[in-house]
This record gives sequence, C-alpha cells and structure tokens, in this order.
Amino acid sequence: MSRRLRVPRLRQVDKPAPEAHTGNRRGRRSRQEILDAAARVMSVRGYAGTSISTLVKETGLPKSAFYHHFESKAGLLSAVMAQGAQGFFQAMREAHRDPPAGGTPRERLGWYLRRTGEVFMHHEEFLRLLLVLVMSNEAAEAPEAMRTVIAVRGEGRDHMRHMIRSSFASEGEDAANAVADALAHFGMAGFDGAFVSLQSGDAKPISEFMEQLADAMVAMGEALIAAR
Repeated sequence: MSRRLRVPRLRQVDKPAPEAHTGNRRGRRSRQEILDAAARVMSVRGYAGTSISTLVKETGLPKSAFYHHFESKAGLLSAVMAQGAQGFFQAMREAHRDPPAGGTPRERLGWYLRRTGEVFMHHEEFLRLLLVLVMSNEAAEAPEAMRTVIAVRGEGRDHMRHMIRSSFASEGEDAANAVADALAHFGMAGFDGAFVSLQSGDAKPISEFMEQLADAMVAMGEALIAAR
C-alpha cells in the first residue's frame, strides 16, 4: 500500500515584530540626532572644520551610523541645509500670517520686518551656516548643498519682495511692484548686516535694526514713487 504524501502547510506570515518598529524609530531618532549635531557644530566650525570624528564624539553614535544614513559628509551637509531651509521658511510663513489690513506703508513694513527679525533669532544656527557657505568656497564638494544655498537666497528675496509690495499696496499695484523690485536686494543686505552684527555681539538688538531698516526702506520707496 502506497504511503500518502504529506503536503506541508503554508506558514502564516507574521506581522512585523514590535522590535522592528522599535528599530525604525531608533533609526529615525539617530538620523535626527546626527542632523541636529551637524547643524550645531557646522554653524560654529564651518563645513571644512567639522569632521565625522567630531560628530561621533558629539552624538555618541558610532561612525557606521553616519554612513548608514548619509553616503558622505557632503550628503550630510546637503541634508542639514535642506532641513534648515524647510524649518526657516515654514517659520517665515507662520510669522507673516494675518498681516495688518490697514495702516501706512511704514506701519505695515515695520510689522513685517519685526516678525522676520524674530524668526532670525530662532534660526541662528541655520543662518550662521548659510552665511559661512555664502562667503566661502569650502563646500564646493557638496554642489547639492550649494544649490540649496542659492535657492534659499532666492526665496528670501521673494519673501522680501512680498513684504515690500504688501506694505506699499495702497500706492497702487504698479508702484508697489516697482518699489518691491527696486528694494528687495537692499532689504536682504540690511538683514545680512543686522544678523552679522547680532553674531558679533555688538550689543544692539535686532529689533532696533529692523525699525531703522523699515524707516530707510519706506523713505526710499516714497522717493521712488514720487520720482515716477
């Protein structure tokens, strides 16, 4: 009598073990720890002056963790800049919600610049690193990061144009656009100078710079409109 063949039963696929979810969370946490440490150290030492060994000491994570999350030091810088830019412009959008409906150009621009100055105060690490990269060529090996720097500067000018255009809206669309186009770069230069002064410890609050910058920009804008 022939023996009956036993057909093996298919095993039910188990759900991922809790340890797998724990590992994913741990991985995300270690990646964020690396990004935070890199942003903090690079903003002080610069890109060239920040080694992976330094970040290993700063975080207590093994070197293998860095290369697990990021292919290279240049890739880490790119991720730091992308995260910083996202957080900075999200804060800018939040700060500029519900602008005053009326008021003079000076009152409206003063409101915008004061709010922007507050954002600068809460994103010092990102802005410090941004300026270091703008003024040096030390991140030439990280072209993606430098593209982020250029994009941040461009988006910053767009925000400046919006602030100026909105502040002079009562003068008519054409006049507001003309003033915004003429003064956007000047406004950016004013913020750059104010931030450098803040980092230099010149003992002058950024809010005072913002009031003076608003005075100057409104006077220039009114002169441009009068000339038209």
